[in-house]
Amino acid sequence: MVQAYRADTGNGGEGPQPSGSRFRDLRDRLVRDRGIWRRGIVLAGCSVLLTLVMLLHAHMPNAIGNLGSLTETFLPWIALFVPVLLVLGLVRRSATALIALLLPVVVWFNVFGGLLTDKSGGGGDLTVATHNVNADNADPSGTAQQVAGSGADVIALQELPAGQVKTYESALADRFPYHAVQGTVGLWSKYPISDTRPVDIKMGWVRAMRTTVATPEGKVGFVVAHLPSVRVKLHAGFTANQRDQSADALGAAIADERLDRVVLLGDLNGTMNDRSLNAVTSQMRSTQGAAGDGFGFSWPASFPMARIDQIMVKGVDPVSSWTLPATDSDHLPIAARVKL
Repeated sequence: MVQAYRADTGNGGEGPQPSGSRFRDLRDRLVRDRGIWRRGIVLAGCSVLLTLVMLLHAHMPNAIGNLGSLTETFLPWIALFVPVLLVLGLVRRSATALIALLLPVVVWFNVFGGLLTDKSGGGGDLTVATHNVNADNADPSGTAQQVAGSGADVIALQELPAGQVKTYESALADRFPYHAVQGTVGLWSKYPISDTRPVDIKMGWVRAMRTTVATPEGKVGFVVAHLPSVRVKLHAGFTANQRDQSADALGAAIADERLDRVVLLGDLNGTMNDRSLNAVTSQMRSTQGAAGDGFGFSWPASFPMARIDQIMVKGVDPVSSWTLPATDSDHLPIAARVKL
């Protein structure tokens, strides 16, 4: 009698199953466990809702607490809901919820994926920077010198307290022989400036200006602006009406600009996604969107969540755009290099 020997596998004498067999077992379990498709319908609905918000945010009404603008301001952060829904889908063991989660993921990458890549290039003729220095800045001189250290040819500052203007002028005098201040905004330049005047953005005091900078490549119109602040209030929602009116006025001033090449520097208290800034954004390009690396969030400096500080151009080609290191302000300074 011949006795056959086989290795003891510890699983009842059976050897390893082929991968195809394991796949069939998994398929059979999925077919038998019908609950895996029935569970998680609510989670799947949440995924669909996130997708619709990203696709249809422009149609969300602003009549109730400026809900549309508020959503658009923080729209990229909708991605934070994805890992939450993923974990809940795994806990519920719901194939329906996990498959539905692909919808917001695909749409988010379609909308914002382009901002994740580095689009910056080399060359360019002019470097510009802008910074809301914060009226309560404890080190105005150091802040000014830090922004000047970026190598910018033109710098715009916002939220300049009247009592600190001389401090900023002294800190920047060596590098920028030409400057102009109108109200709480100012511009410093390495090249001659002319035709400086305030821009009326319907606030009752001056928070915007325009000037002409005579660069080596010709004249460029510069607009510096600080639009009204916005607040999120429980009883009133996103209080942005004054900001919206000022944005319309700023857009009208830019449309009336006689020079073909225009650069807008400033704190617009709104993102490029916010429909209420259309009067401005429809005319100009964001340097960050065209030639930046990442989202370029600038506020708040301690944990940037939105890019409300903007460098925008018309008749000028953005080459690169970036965020500068933090100063004593609650905003981060930003810079860009452009080709004239």
